[in-house]
Amino acid sequence: QGQLVESGGGLVQAGDSLRLSCAASTRDFNRFGLGWFRQAPGKEREFVAAINWSGGSTYYTNSVKGRFTISRDNAKNTVYLQMNSLKPEDTAVYYCAAAKNSGINYKTDSYDYWGQGTQVTVSS
Repeated sequence: QGQLVESGGGLVQAGDSLRLSCAASTRDFNRFGLGWFRQAPGKEREFVAAINWSGGSTYYTNSVKGRFTISRDNAKNTVYLQMNSLKPEDTAVYYCAAAKNSGINYKTDSYDYWGQGTQVTVSS
């Protein structure tokens, strides 16, 4: 059974940057596809970014392309989300997730393990 713990959220101003981290205790971490999702108040959880097992392939939702970067360090069992040029509409609870499918996954039901989430608030 895997456990994911996010960190790095906070309150920032529009245009600022944040880096989220997600540490995993999941066995065989380097075989998992990983992703970041977010959920704003009153809205459904939505896909943000995904990365395959090696880190060689990534995928982003259109609204964050060019601003966010997902990466992973398999030696540290950690996945990151670098967020630049933050906007108020990026405000949400951000969740990391791990999928036994080692490729790119962008659907919530493709993921097997979830973190508890970290709050990101961007003020205008």
